[in-house]
Amino acid sequence: MGNGTTNASSEMVAEPKRRFWLVDIGIRLLKEKPLGMAGGIITLLLLLIAIFADLIAPYGMNEIHVTDSLALPSAAHLLGGDHLGRDLFSRIIYGARISVIVGLVGTFLATVVSIGVGGLSGYFGGKFDLIMQRFVDAWMCFPGLIILILIMSLIGPGLWNVIIVLGLVYGIAGSRVIRGAVIGIKENVYVEAAKAIGCSTPRLLIRHILPNIMAPTIVLFTTRVPNMVLTEAAMSFLGFGIPPPAPSWGGMLSAEGRTYMFLSPGIAIWPGLALGSVVYGINMFGDALRDLLDPRLRSGVGRYGVRAPKKEVPRGK
Repeated sequence: MGNGTTNASSEMVAEPKRRFWLVDIGIRLLKEKPLGMAGGIITLLLLLIAIFADLIAPYGMNEIHVTDSLALPSAAHLLGGDHLGRDLFSRIIYGARISVIVGLVGTFLATVVSIGVGGLSGYFGGKFDLIMQRFVDAWMCFPGLIILILIMSLIGPGLWNVIIVLGLVYGIAGSRVIRGAVIGIKENVYVEAAKAIGCSTPRLLIRHILPNIMAPTIVLFTTRVPNMVLTEAAMSFLGFGIPPPAPSWGGMLSAEGRTYMFLSPGIAIWPGLALGSVVYGINMFGDALRDLLDPRLRSGVGRYGVRAPKKEVPRGK
């Protein structure tokens, strides 16, 4: 009798098990942002295709079959062949890997640059902030694509050149977001308390400022990835991006796509559909995450975008 009472009371006292915050965000995406969940699925598929491209693609990305030049879709070539007899399906699969590398690595570099420029500018303020922001203003006066073409014409095309240039251009432009977040954080009481006990500037930035600007940083990261993918495609289309025979989607549209699209429309249609669907999916996923994580767009949401439980107020009070 006593054991039963003890077990019942322990079950009543035990708190419900909390889910991992990623699971909570996934559930909220499914309920509140179905398009964002669809975009997340497209983004996940893109990552899986890029990682397992060697296993998914039936042919090598530059494997030539002369007899299958401009071949129509068939069992041997699911999406047909290009002017050299290369399998379009395989080249689009390997093109996804290039898009993922450029999108993720370039966005990571841009985020680091944004944190470095915007974080230091917002924290120190004064003349240092004034000088840095005038430099950012001058940088943002020029169209980004013009700056990219100018720099790439000087250093030459290439995968890592594209990533570095994209990271610098988008990183400086995105530093405004980080600067605004840092200015809001550094005025809090706990930052003043850390300064009062002699906390060094690097420790203050790493331990107190950086963790509290993760929400806008994640939002900035997710919204930059599709821009990176689309800009790389535009640069490759213009001949300043990743040179052939690398299967960049923009390069496929520019080289064989424009030349042979009337003889075999699939050469231009399939890379364009792949590029459009990926950019749309990542954009939908990034917008949904922004709505969940941005403190200016959410209310009653705790850390990592997990909504805090509402407190029940008794009637009559």
